[in-house]
Amino acid sequence: MTPPRRPDPGTLNQLRRWNTPTVYTGWEQITRRDPAADWINLEETRDFMPLLGPMVGFAVTLVIEPSNPAHRRSDPDAWDRYRRSIAAVPGPKIVCVQDLDKPRVVGSFWGEVDASVHRALGCVGTIVDGAIRDVDEMTSVGFKALARRLCVGHAHVQPVRWDCPVEVFGRTIHPGDLIHADKHGFLVVAADETPRLLEAASFMDANECDTIIAAARDSVGMTGDAIVTALAAASRRFTAAARERFGRDGEWSVSADGHSDPGRPPGSRS
Repeated sequence: MTPPRRPDPGTLNQLRRWNTPTVYTGWEQITRRDPAADWINLEETRDFMPLLGPMVGFAVTLVIEPSNPAHRRSDPDAWDRYRRSIAAVPGPKIVCVQDLDKPRVVGSFWGEVDASVHRALGCVGTIVDGAIRDVDEMTSVGFKALARRLCVGHAHVQPVRWDCPVEVFGRTIHPGDLIHADKHGFLVVAADETPRLLEAASFMDANECDTIIAAARDSVGMTGDAIVTALAAASRRFTAAARERFGRDGEWSVSADGHSDPGRPPGSRS
């Protein structure tokens, strides 16, 4: 089987226009995974640069252990080899960092210097299950970070392992995974799902706007019963459009009696 084509820069730029929940709503229409358990962060993230908006890129992975000074003594050339490895991967890239010190985080890999270096190497941001520092300077560089907390120092940090699977915020990430991330968290998209991701996100966003959101917006002056009736009709239109396009009901599915049934799984059919 021919592997799926990597999304082109134009597609990635358009995906960046949507927030991660919107992309998730499209993704659940095309995925075979469980939208309640798979491919999303299972622990809370903190976005320290929300004004930079969403980031989209392909995972490059790294393991650190800032509390352990032995890594610097045993592998003094690690920085150079790590940077060459990052430079060899086409971008845009998101550096996904597993901190072995978690939950007792003592030092940061990230600051003004490494944010600048990684921007030069084609990286747009990081998801680090540990700490960052120099938040204002990192923001000025345009390097986005989802992290666990802030800290003041770097301790004994250096690259320990890279280009390997890592676990961040309860989710395993592999090198090359497509990631969409913002202040809500992150979504990891499998390679076979990327070709239709933009189409699905765009369609489902428009579907919501044209049906349920429109019905809610136009409800001014209506009675409660009339509003509920209008919302039920809008839910039927929403479901019909999602079924026609993807063969799935979507978030706002309707039951056989025409009432809204948002608890129904996206893959179910009537």
